[in-house]
Amino acid sequence: MKTLTFAGFAMAGALALFAQGAMAADEDDPLFEAGRAKFGICKSCHAIVPGTRSLGRGPSLWGVVGRKAGTAPGFADYSEAMKKSTVVWSPETIEKYIANPKGFIPDNAMPYNGLANPKDRQAIVKYIAVMAAKPAPSLVEEGLTMKKATPEQLKPLGPIPVK
Repeated sequence: MKTLTFAGFAMAGALALFAQGAMAADEDDPLFEAGRAKFGICKSCHAIVPGTRSLGRGPSLWGVVGRKAGTAPGFADYSEAMKKSTVVWSPETIEKYIANPKGFIPDNAMPYNGLANPKDRQAIVKYIAVMAAKPAPSLVEEGLTMKKATPEQLKPLGPIPVK
């Protein structure tokens, strides 16, 4: 069994900070901003924020990069073609898919014919890749605070009268 030393923890922490810095830099990229604007055509069917589901037909794209097609957690409405696909989503496979969904995975259920403009596809892929890699929001990031209950609040209510 391997043990993780302090140096290992320090390295893991440094990598996490580096990844956060890289993600922040990605969000300053004009291609990311263009992708944010172009993602509007995807939004009616797909959410990309952690812990959310779209109001449309499609699965959430959060965490999509590196995930096998047809396996998004909490989404069960995949076509048989998508479930049987061997595709693992990467920026390259996402770009090929949004260029021609029916050609890339025949008989899939996505009701979209594809995006012809390669610059638009690259922008959307950049946006998806950056957003899909974000960690799930914490209570602090959502602006929620947790307070310790006082002893008074923890006292039992006592018997509940029944009429």
